[in-house]
Amino acid sequence: KGQKMPPISSTKNPKTVSMVQDLVKDGAVETLKKYFSSRMEFGTAGLRAAMGPGIACMNDLTIIQTTQGFCRYLEKSFSDLKERGVVIGYDARAHPPSGGSSKHFARLAAAVFISQGVPVHLFSDITPTPFVPFTVSHLGLCAGIMVTASHNPKQDNGYKVYWENGAQIVSPHDKEISKAIEENLEPWPESWSTEAALKNPLLKDPYQDIHTEYFKAIQKHCHHRDINKTSKVKIVHTSVHGVGHAFVQSAFKAFELNPPYAVEEQKDPDPEFPTVKYPNPEEGEGVLTLSFALAEREGATVVLANDPDADRLAIAEKQENGQWRVFTGNELGALLGWWMFRCWKQQTSDASVVKNLYMLSSTVSSKILRAIALKEGFHFEETLTGFKWMGNRARDLLDQGKTVLFAFEEAIGYMCSPCVLDKDGVSGAAIAAEMISYLATENISLSQQLTSVYTEYGYHMSKNSYFICHNQDVIRSLFERLRNHDGQKNSYPTECGRFPISAIRDLTTGYDSSQPDKKAVLPVSSSSQMITFTFSNGGVATMRTSGTEPKIKYYTELCTAPGNSDVAYLKKELDELVDAIIENFFEPQKNKLQPKPE
Repeated sequence: KGQKMPPISSTKNPKTVSMVQDLVKDGAVETLKKYFSSRMEFGTAGLRAAMGPGIACMNDLTIIQTTQGFCRYLEKSFSDLKERGVVIGYDARAHPPSGGSSKHFARLAAAVFISQGVPVHLFSDITPTPFVPFTVSHLGLCAGIMVTASHNPKQDNGYKVYWENGAQIVSPHDKEISKAIEENLEPWPESWSTEAALKNPLLKDPYQDIHTEYFKAIQKHCHHRDINKTSKVKIVHTSVHGVGHAFVQSAFKAFELNPPYAVEEQKDPDPEFPTVKYPNPEEGEGVLTLSFALAEREGATVVLANDPDADRLAIAEKQENGQWRVFTGNELGALLGWWMFRCWKQQTSDASVVKNLYMLSSTVSSKILRAIALKEGFHFEETLTGFKWMGNRARDLLDQGKTVLFAFEEAIGYMCSPCVLDKDGVSGAAIAAEMISYLATENISLSQQLTSVYTEYGYHMSKNSYFICHNQDVIRSLFERLRNHDGQKNSYPTECGRFPISAIRDLTTGYDSSQPDKKAVLPVSSSSQMITFTFSNGGVATMRTSGTEPKIKYYTELCTAPGNSDVAYLKKELDELVDAIIENFFEPQKNKLQPKPE
């Protein structure tokens, strides 16, 4: 009360205007502050926020402002932007109260570019996220935009940006785009003209062409057509109310696999996500309940699940005891990494070219690929967390004439084909189904194959989770306490409970105790928290903050050499290590942290 309202900048969306007028009438100052006090931050992941009114939300005006800034930055970066153009894709999200939807936002973004004479390849229908980076590379465009909030709650949306190399942007692009957005906040007159833009000859629809080319490109990774054609394996697929259904059906067809059984209640896109609490297959079984029920009815033994924008892939398998096992992202990384290498080896007569071969994973993912690489003679590299780093590194390696066979992150993201330099749950689903069909001819289950991989290359057991914390000060002091151990500045703990610490890497400050000059090799980011502890028992634990959610995440793994296969002992040792980290480093009671909801 008594506080002046910021002016409602010239939005032409009556729904957001009336939402704000109602809030003013009700004197809902706190809500208005939340909407209007600070602008959404444009980071390397682009934007991710709730749909609604104000500069803190995704709405017509903030999409126009963001795109105007991005357009100006591209004009500065590429002299041939008006020849090459951009691609824009979108998922099926919508928020009726504010009138926002991915399709509508994509059209507004297209109008902004077209008003400046930039050709736009705007998909005429929903597509999976990987179609956008594929299109950038395939058509040689300057950039790509995907309007999606991936697996976030239903009220959220996002704006994800790809550079001309086909990978997500990394710094300093985000800072520069952010600056350009601030300099172009006033909507240009034609930015609202979506109807005119849709009729403009600069607008093209790449849908048919890209659909054909993508499914042609992924067939390079189909190595067992004969097995696929005759396979008796029954597989269930769910797209969790997102975009994946039709595309995974097409991917199976491209590999000549029997179509998977689709979960009827979840196969059509629905922005309300009515059958799940969170539309995130990473959250495990709750999302897969309907899939398990369908599998039981059809006698299927495997379930594949995509997240709503189909760039992630989860897999579950029915065990001999009748229980379902949901594989972790790290376990699937081990299986797919093993499979991609096996297929490559069978295709390759000259063994010496293995030196040209690379696999990548992020630093919080399992080190299993490192173990396979050591034994088989190819290269393994670790990047910072997030596919933007792996995509950009893969591009560098490809430009040097190397082969990048596989990359993955523990958050169920897999890049099995260099035609998409990002995670791709569509090609991943077909490649996984071929692997499952091949193993079935040998009467081997995924669980059995995973055990074989660990037996051959060494057990890698991991346990990842998170705490929810909305208080930035608490998060800061939690990490600062670890950096100033026993009150001494820049001094870290030497043990955690009964577990001695042998090395520490802090990618917030750039310290790495294992390097001769104590400086970290991976890029450092002072704006996010991330510390990795290596323990004398072969354990590794990373604690980090999330860029898109109010979480403090932890990732732990116990790595052993081949031959040490006392699984019960390893599991107990890892559980005790995790308990010690929670008790000594997180201090959830003192810091009032909420555990991951069960």
